[in-house]
Amino acid sequence: MTDDAVPSPGANRFSGPNDLHLHSNHSDGTQTPAEVMRQAHAHGVRTVALTDHDRSTGWDEAARAAASLGMTFLPGMELSAKYEWRSVHVLGYLFDPDDDPLRAETDRIRGDRIGRAERIVRSIGRDYDLVWDDVLAQTAGDATVGRPHIADALVARGIVSDRSAAFDGILHPREGYYEPHYAPDPLTAVNLITGAGGVAVIAHPVTSGRDRMMPIPFIERLVAAGLGGFEIDHRENTEAGKKVLRDLAATHDLIVTGSSDYHGAGKPNVPGENTTSDEMVARIIERATGTGPRYA
Repeated sequence: MTDDAVPSPGANRFSGPNDLHLHSNHSDGTQTPAEVMRQAHAHGVRTVALTDHDRSTGWDEAARAAASLGMTFLPGMELSAKYEWRSVHVLGYLFDPDDDPLRAETDRIRGDRIGRAERIVRSIGRDYDLVWDDVLAQTAGDATVGRPHIADALVARGIVSDRSAAFDGILHPREGYYEPHYAPDPLTAVNLITGAGGVAVIAHPVTSGRDRMMPIPFIERLVAAGLGGFEIDHRENTEAGKKVLRDLAATHDLIVTGSSDYHGAGKPNVPGENTTSDEMVARIIERATGTGPRYA
């Protein structure tokens, strides 16, 4: 645990509501980490995690903003993974951001995403008025470039009306512009997060029902490897899928979270629309050894 994050015995407390999945413009959100914290506070959230894709660069700014608002900040990340044809996202909380194996893997993921995005833009550019500079114009600093930034460039060019239209149209795999990207398997992702002292939670695992859900025997392998839990209360999870996950969580005494997956203007999701109980946040904090919460 890093020295600056060690809580004084009995001195620090967090309070809900707790939203543990929000994104800034360090990945595919549209607001700075500080603005994300302000929006969360304005919507009544009092403990918040910033979980940008494959990076932790927004933590310090978010932590300062959260402290100024009297909020508790939980450092986090959403790590990209892949099981067969399924995209799997693993939320990592309170891990050591300087852990060498985890950092090497996130560097590899982000590097491949850039090459993939360039290939997609070249393909789209053969049919539409879109170039790489259009995408860079929608990317803040050294943020991880991904398909949401391509969507924003398509919007800025007037080719589509919004991100949703981009993903339902030009960026949909059926249109032929899709390119695969590197991502580790979920078992590797869980091992990396837990190896860095963090707590691993599978993000929105059942967004399209059982057919897209990882097989239960494989999920049980993840549990045996140290998986902490599931993000169940999420607007994109199906009700049938949620029931399966709740049964699994009860069987294995796993952590259950709920969150908004806020992206600013990038999605309609609103901070605090789903939340995590104080009991489950406490379990995450107690289990983690990589870094600590930043208390106000």
